[in-house]
Formats: sequence, C-alpha cells, structure tokens
Amino acid sequence: MNPISALLAGLGVLTAFFVGGWTRLVQAARREGGPASPATAPGWPTPLGIFTGWLTNFLDTLGIGSFATTTSMFRGFKMVPDRIIPGTLNVGHTLPTVAEALIYTAIIPVDVTTLISMIAAAVAGAYLGAGVVAKWPKRSVQIGMGLALLAAATLFFMTAMSLFPGGGTELGVRGARLGVAIAGNFVLGALMSLGIGLYAPCMILVSLLGMSPTAAFPIMMGSCAFLMPVGSLKFVKEKAYDLRAALGLAIGGVPGVLIAAYIVKSMPLTYVRWLVIVVVLYTALTMLYSAFTERPVNEGSSPS
Repeated sequence: MNPISALLAGLGVLTAFFVGGWTRLVQAARREGGPASPATAPGWPTPLGIFTGWLTNFLDTLGIGSFATTTSMFRGFKMVPDRIIPGTLNVGHTLPTVAEALIYTAIIPVDVTTLISMIAAAVAGAYLGAGVVAKWPKRSVQIGMGLALLAAATLFFMTAMSLFPGGGTELGVRGARLGVAIAGNFVLGALMSLGIGLYAPCMILVSLLGMSPTAAFPIMMGSCAFLMPVGSLKFVKEKAYDLRAALGLAIGGVPGVLIAAYIVKSMPLTYVRWLVIVVVLYTALTMLYSAFTERPVNEGSSPS
C-alpha cells in the first residue's frame, strides 16, 4: 500500500472512531440526566440547519471557507448560542471536511513527508486547543471569535484583491523550511478550535515556503480532516456544542461537498466573496460589541 492510500485508510478508521465516539458520548450524557443542554437535546436538525450545512460546505469546496460563513448564519438567525459556536463548527463540519479530504488528497500530488508532518502538527495543535476553548466562558469565546472573524475577513479581502503570495513549484520542503511548516500548522490547528478556518492561512504558509499553491489543497484538507475528529470529541465530551445544529451541518454538508466537487466543480465567485466579506465583518463587530456591552452572567445560566 502506498503512503497516500495508507493515509486515507487511516482517515477512514479515524472517522469511524469519531462517529462511534460521538454516538457513545451523547448516549452517556443523556443517561446521566442533569440540566437541559443543547449538547443532548433530542430531535432532528431544522431545515434551516441542514441548509446551512449544505450551503457553507458547498462554498467551502469551491474555495470560500465554511467556518466564518457558518458563524455568520448562526448569529444572523440566532441558531446557536455564542459560547458553543466553536464546538458546533468543529463537530458539525467534521464529516463534510473528511469528504473533501478523501476527494482531493487522492488526486493532487504532494510530498508525503511534508503532508504527514503538517497533518500531525495540526492534529496536535487542535487537541490542545479544543481542550482549552471548550472550557472558556461566553465572553472569552465572543472576544476570541470576534478577532478570528476579523482575521477571516482580512484573508477573504486578500483573496478578492489577489494579494496572496504566488508560491513556487515545489511539492514539499525539507530542513528549516519543514520545521517552519510544522510549527505553523501546529498554531493553525490550535486556532481551528476558536473557529478560525485553516484553509486560507495554510495556503499562505505553503506559498511563503515556496511550495506550489496546488499542493496546499491536500495539506489543508488533510490537516482539517484529521484534526477535526480529534478536537471535536473534546467539545462533545465537555458538552460545549449544539447537537442538533451540528447534525444539520453534517447532514447537509456532505451532499454540498459532493455536488460542488463532482457536478459544479467551479463557478464565478467574485460577488459571493465580497458579500461574504461584508457579512463576516459585520458578524465580527457585533460579536465584539456583545462581548464588551453585555452584563456578565453566571455561565451556568441560559447562554445566548
């Protein structure tokens, strides 16, 4: 078995572990009883929740990103309390991201050593980051996500203005550049726990190191696909997510990925990018406004 096939097989095993672990943790939490929680709420996701999953992952596969757009929809339609948005993003987008990785990692060439090293670094960062963010109070999450969304809006603006570095032609790096790649992806993996999408910053990192921007696709998609199951189970264990909203993202997201990858493949996104910039910027500012103007409340009380 070649290394890429082995990597994809490992991703399949990890995904099965994630689904099984998610199911067991929800069942265990429901048996324990206790106060009502979005993490254990019965019932199916709403049509709006499923549509959110479809739309954001459809756009994600075409290069827009899913975390910032999902956060904007969650806040705009008051679907998920602010404190548990990071966990809901990570849990709900895991399966669609795995679908993306299985599609693109198999068809785009990249240096195996660079790929596996950067994926491992991102997983380690996500594991540590999720354990911290899952326990943050609401105000800290609002500030963190507000800053994250400002960063996302900046990256979207850079994309729209073609300000990203052009990159080179290499499919991998060695020596000091590999060390920088590993350290950078570790940080990006940790930031995923806050709701900062890894795709755009990883593309910048790869390009700055002189690699081909095309090689970034299996690296960034593989990194997210491996780190999200690991980090997501931390959020599930801490009950720091919305179960029904996460199911909506997963149920709608996988078909969204498949339609974008195999049917649409590409489309003009200029106007969509500018709309996303405006919406994400607005969401960031309202998130920060809420953080600094709302009166502090007991974290055990009803979140909003």
